Amino acid sequence: MDRTERFYRIDQLLQEKQVVPVETFLEELGVSMATFKRDITYLRDRLNAPIVWDRTQRGYCYEESDETIGPRFELPGLWFNASEIHAILTMEHLLTHLQPGLLATHVAPLRTRLRMLLTNDDHSADEVVSRIRVLHQGGRKVEQPLFEKIANALLSRRVLRILHLNRHRGEVLEREVSPQRLVFYRDNWYLDGWCHLRNDIRSFALDAMQNVFITNQKATDLPDSQLDQYLTAGYGIFGGAGTQTAVIRFSSERSRWVAHESWHPDQKGAFDAEGRWVLSFPYSNDTELVMDILRHGPDAEVLEPSELRDAIQKKLQETLLRYK
Repeated sequence: MDRTERFYRIDQLLQEKQVVPVETFLEELGVSMATFKRDITYLRDRLNAPIVWDRTQRGYCYEESDETIGPRFELPGLWFNASEIHAILTMEHLLTHLQPGLLATHVAPLRTRLRMLLTNDDHSADEVVSRIRVLHQGGRKVEQPLFEKIANALLSRRVLRILHLNRHRGEVLEREVSPQRLVFYRDNWYLDGWCHLRNDIRSFALDAMQNVFITNQKATDLPDSQLDQYLTAGYGIFGGAGTQTAVIRFSSERSRWVAHESWHPDQKGAFDAEGRWVLSFPYSNDTELVMDILRHGPDAEVLEPSELRDAIQKKLQETLLRYK
């Protein structure tokens, strides 16, 4: 019986028997006197259990009190052992660092409670947090009020009116969007939605939104199959129809890493006779794909299609001109 079970058993015995001798506790719980005393102290000091020693009847009982004064003692409906608390704190730490401050206010009460429960364990909450590093590169800040509005509209199924910066043209455009999904991709947040102006699915970067307004109009719901067909058919954050198949061959050295990487849900890969990893997958927009291929430099070669090969060659030529 772990400590959690003992706490509930102690409460059950006190509720049933009113006054419980120490011997009964030790027999029912199967613990030593020292462990039992630590449990009683924890229940009193940490959980505010009104457990007292009745000298007359020589047993423990709940102290009678006016329930109208202060909250009545209750064991929490959710209880976690130390390992589970560590796991939850780890997740909370990771979630908070997805966007600093984004979820902190909402999970702060839970975190405070978990820290209190961990006080007497081997690893403190501060130790858990100090041993976890969350590194970001290229993340763009999203203000918490804006994120909350978008999430609210998404879950309440309301149309959003957004003022969105088109970075290519440097223009702020107004759009009405039925939000479908929030996506956290490469350290940045995106909203997949049905654009009522274009009558099509679009992805919007949250950091490019100047402002958002929740309307009273009910959002258009798209089936998951339609979203998946559009969004996963492309590459990265760029969805779309009319896909082509990219075929990329990596050097034997770089293949040791790339062979274990996931580039696309529908990718296929195999080693050729020279130990080079040949990777193929569908794509619809080559914007992000070109950047990912170029980061491998001479260790990646596009075999197909010719349009993608030409795009890589063009970018390399433009880059060389910068260094002349």
